[in-house]
Amino acid sequence: MSKFFRETVALSHSGALAALQAALEKANSINVPQCICIVDVSGEVIVHFKMDGAKYLSMHTARAKARTAASINSPTGSMTADFGLAAGIASHGGVTHLPGGLPIRFSGKLAGAIGVGSGTGEQDFEVARAALTVIGADSV
Repeated sequence: MSKFFRETVALSHSGALAALQAALEKANSINVPQCICIVDVSGEVIVHFKMDGAKYLSMHTARAKARTAASINSPTGSMTADFGLAAGIASHGGVTHLPGGLPIRFSGKLAGAIGVGSGTGEQDFEVARAALTVIGADSV
């Protein structure tokens, strides 16, 4: 391995669309309209979708959850509320402690993240996990 480069894994737009479709199907099956955001490893949005009936403000939290999960390479929701509040203020809402964000990894390598919002934290995670399963990402 060279010290001058590293190998990376990237989520394709086809993978993002397949993950989105699986998330939409799961949200429909549990009857919870959701906002879903999938980002690349740097936190840039690949796809962002608001289902009919999903809460408007959840568009922002879904994006923050995805960016946070990509940034920390870990599920969201484990920060203390105080730290999460401070991080949210410092990042102008770009980071959140709310549950519902999962990293997307293939063979342990970070490829991006998904953030889901508008349900309970567990419902958000359930929808996100369905997306990871369909694209063959590592389970979280």
